[in-house]
Amino acid sequence: MGPTTVLGHARAAFHARDWTRAFDRFRAADAHEPLTADDLDLFARSAYLVGRDDDCVTLYELAFRAHVEADDPERAGRSAFWLCFLLMNRGEVARAGGWLARAQHLTEPGRPDCATRGFLMLPAAVQDMHANRPADALPAFTAAQEIGRSCCDADLVALGTLGLGQCRILLGDVTGGLAALDEVMVGVTLDEVSPVVAGLVYCAAIEACQGTYQLQRAREWTRALGRWCDAQPGLVPFRGQCLVHRAEILQLEGAWAEAMELARLAFRRLSDPPGQPAVGMARYEQGELHRLRGEFDEAEEAYRHAGRLGREIQPGMALLRLRQGDTDAALAGIRRALGESSPLHRPRMLAGHVEIALTVGDVAAARRSADELAALARDQAAPALSAMAEQVTGAVLLAEGAPRAALERLRRSCGLWREFEAPYECARVRVLQGRCCDALGDAETARLEYEAAAATFRDLHAEPDLRDLARIPARPVGRGRLTPREVEVLRAVATGKTNRAVARDLVLSEKTVARHLSNIFTKLDVQSRAAATAYAYEHHLL
Repeated sequence: MGPTTVLGHARAAFHARDWTRAFDRFRAADAHEPLTADDLDLFARSAYLVGRDDDCVTLYELAFRAHVEADDPERAGRSAFWLCFLLMNRGEVARAGGWLARAQHLTEPGRPDCATRGFLMLPAAVQDMHANRPADALPAFTAAQEIGRSCCDADLVALGTLGLGQCRILLGDVTGGLAALDEVMVGVTLDEVSPVVAGLVYCAAIEACQGTYQLQRAREWTRALGRWCDAQPGLVPFRGQCLVHRAEILQLEGAWAEAMELARLAFRRLSDPPGQPAVGMARYEQGELHRLRGEFDEAEEAYRHAGRLGREIQPGMALLRLRQGDTDAALAGIRRALGESSPLHRPRMLAGHVEIALTVGDVAAARRSADELAALARDQAAPALSAMAEQVTGAVLLAEGAPRAALERLRRSCGLWREFEAPYECARVRVLQGRCCDALGDAETARLEYEAAAATFRDLHAEPDLRDLARIPARPVGRGRLTPREVEVLRAVATGKTNRAVARDLVLSEKTVARHLSNIFTKLDVQSRAAATAYAYEHHLL
């Protein structure tokens, strides 16, 4: 087979999206004769799509020089842009900046609307966005989008619109940002953009949906990404950062073993070459899964490593410390993180703070965080955020002594989590529902809630939650249990109120309060208000 024939097969394999075959055939053709600038571009993209990043860098450098020699500055600038993009993702910012400057010198001042000029606006805008300066990045993304439209360049339109949507989300316009991402995804699903751009858009859209708690959208795009990757032989799916987001979705769905496998694969891919910004995300996800399964030493190691790699380790580390019984460290960690959290990360921090504050008995602090989370949920049309808010509000209401109101909130939360097919979250809510039923004197329903939660925890191997559940004292079912009114009286007495004060608060006569108290003593087999108060604390009635 001659070199011309090999090159033809390489081009055909590229257009058929058989990336491994394309890379091998371009390499075989290159061994016989120098490739054209256009073929070097295709060779470089094939190398990128099969994960051969070092080869990709070399090939884009060669393509740049070949385009310059062919007196085609626009194509040379396009090669330099992708080279800059790849180097930035590898953490080689200075080298990327050098190539960007070199490419900018080639653009024609008399053609301000050429597509290459639009592409070369993007790296600085991306850096501004990642440095939390979305307002500075927005004009460049908007200009790139407009240039792409005027030049009918689908890749440039997609990247400009993608950045515009991301900036809008960071600036608080979640609805507008998601609308821009939806617009980009139309082009992806219609196969209007190149494979590299399609993969970037998939990953960015999933990340944005995760960050804004649009979990159903994130799940849909994650599954679509999986199908897209599976249809392309040799594609390195797509790439490490997307694997992290896929692992997060699998964690939500209760597929913890598969999620851990993907998180480990993501870490390996993001570690070579070193310096890639998303590598800490992969280690943090591993820490989350280890913590949920009770593998505390492994979780701590993963969180610490994620921190060294630049990833915020909260709320995971604080929740780990809580499980380990170090409440001081848990509180210190979550309070520090709350003080620094961005709007996108704040809901998870608030939910973590509620759990920790309730455990240490600071109900007032938990209430403040729950109220803030509820306000955020009202401002965003995100069912997952509503599920979180209802869950923590229910937990706080239970701690405040309002189990009936708490149960209403928790029922809504459980329904939302069930719609997301999130078994672990459902089980955690069902434990709270059981405690509410216990507090209301309905021991039979409480036991059913606990049994359902325990079955899920066992399936998931959520050992810490199983241990916590086992520590909840069993309440007698049938005769001898407290009525809802008796629970209210016991709760009031446990705060130190006199019979007269209890009667006033509950709109009862003192004689009726005394009779309730006598019945409570008999049912609980105690002889004093102090003993009844102790029972109330031990059985989570307060």
